[in-house]
Amino acid sequence: MTETSRPPIGFIDLLAQRRRLGSRIDEAVMGVINSGAYIMGPPVQAFEKALATFGQAGHALSCANGTDALVLPLMAWHIRTGDAVFCPSFTFAATGEVVPWLGATPVFVDIDPVTYNLDPVHLEASIEAVLKEGKLKPKVIIAVDLFGQPADYPAISAIAKKYGLKLIADSAQGFGCTLHHHHPIHWADVATTSFFPAKPLGCYGDGGAVLTHDYDLWEVMDSLRVHGKATASDLAGKTFEHDPKYLNIRIGMNSRLDTVQAAILLEKLAVFAEEIDARNKIASRYNQLLGDVVRVPAVIEGGVSTWAQYTIELADRDGLAAYAKSRGVPTAAYYPIPIHKQDVYSRFPVGPGGLPVTEAKAGQVISLPMHPDLDVATQDYIVETVRNFARRNY
Repeated sequence: MTETSRPPIGFIDLLAQRRRLGSRIDEAVMGVINSGAYIMGPPVQAFEKALATFGQAGHALSCANGTDALVLPLMAWHIRTGDAVFCPSFTFAATGEVVPWLGATPVFVDIDPVTYNLDPVHLEASIEAVLKEGKLKPKVIIAVDLFGQPADYPAISAIAKKYGLKLIADSAQGFGCTLHHHHPIHWADVATTSFFPAKPLGCYGDGGAVLTHDYDLWEVMDSLRVHGKATASDLAGKTFEHDPKYLNIRIGMNSRLDTVQAAILLEKLAVFAEEIDARNKIASRYNQLLGDVVRVPAVIEGGVSTWAQYTIELADRDGLAAYAKSRGVPTAAYYPIPIHKQDVYSRFPVGPGGLPVTEAKAGQVISLPMHPDLDVATQDYIVETVRNFARRNY
């Protein structure tokens, strides 16, 4: 097959999965449409139960998107003005965005140069600096499972416990990842995820979820996602003969997962373990074929990544992107401008010494096509493209 006759290469080929699962998803969607239960229908509860089981959590709460999933526990914990929430800057904006919503202050922390995840050493230094300054109260850590691999949760959890902080595992890219056979919720107070279509477990629109072992927290978040409705605990010992959604106990929001999306996600969750395995085989093959010409990704010891992205490093990242585009190979740079360098976030503090690793990696990383249906011939062409560029330039 010549370069000009090659079918277009998808960066994340959602239609390949669609072809594989099409009839199952069609039946699930039509089942919802024919049922008439479009909001919070039975597939929502079925999906929450299945998601909690898969993620090794006691409870799962679905919601409208991954951003709401992050803010719901912060709201339930009454995070407010004067509180500090520690998070990386090398991530999608939503991680830091939700903090100022509540009047709190994000404190940006540097990353580990190998995994790109939160650096525990710099995290503790940042907490100590905030305590020493005395203007903010440390309250929460948000660790991100960037590109699909787990953060160093044993170390981060120990720091959270030492300082009495809540810990959120932002698994928007990493739901399904494990560390020493444990999902992040083993260490975190909550784990959040996104079902944006391009995520490893994605729906056909927007969606998100929060996982926790704490039923009381789950119940408060359940209230918050539906306009602060009264929960069973709120009504205990009281008489209210009408639908509790008309008795509003809290200032909440409207953040429900559509029943259609829940039905789709149930079908996708059924094959998710197989897809994680396929992604790991593809990533391993990339590593074997590219490891001698570029810096290939490394997973934390004992970790299993979901490989939301396969991300390499090289000095002339933009040059490779242009060359790959000329050969029909799509690439993406995550994230060319770290959050703390964006004008609107530049007023918020960073940890001691700044974020030199974050700023360096932002100009060096580039992600290659990755999805569970990536075939060998297409992967070989992608590898050939990267190797050709590397040989010409280094």
